[in-house]
Amino acid sequence: MNKWLKAVVLIYLFMLFFGSFIAVGILWTGAIEDTLPFIPKLKIFLYYFFAGAIGASLRHLYMFCSHYMKDELTDYRVWIMYIFYPIFATGTAVVAVTLIQSGVLMIEFVDYKETPYAQISFAFFVGFGFNRFLRKLNEISQNMFETKKENGRGVKG
Repeated sequence: MNKWLKAVVLIYLFMLFFGSFIAVGILWTGAIEDTLPFIPKLKIFLYYFFAGAIGASLRHLYMFCSHYMKDELTDYRVWIMYIFYPIFATGTAVVAVTLIQSGVLMIEFVDYKETPYAQISFAFFVGFGFNRFLRKLNEISQNMFETKKENGRGVKG
């Protein structure tokens, strides 16, 4: 990778990481609810979204720095992972919490004074382990929608 490309990726991940913390702080204080009146309706999903962004950008900052220190950033195709995985992970975090709250995935959250700390934490973990979560989600999807193949005698089984 060129030095300028490394710098762009590093700045992008850094901005995503710290920008997500700032966004959560703005949501928490309610500072933009007067300016954007639709925010209260989306607030909980935005918490999940930014928690996923924090997890994904943290992991990819770590991976980027690890690969940089080992001088392993020589493949130009790798930079795409550092750019797009955190974006994919943010939406996946929201979907993951929604799947759990709908009952499709069986994880039970305990309510704590109407504050969804467990859900936000789970969204962070989904962002952090995005590719691992996708592998599990793929396994679940295959099990849910898999059709049994017919054996040689025309019998399913």
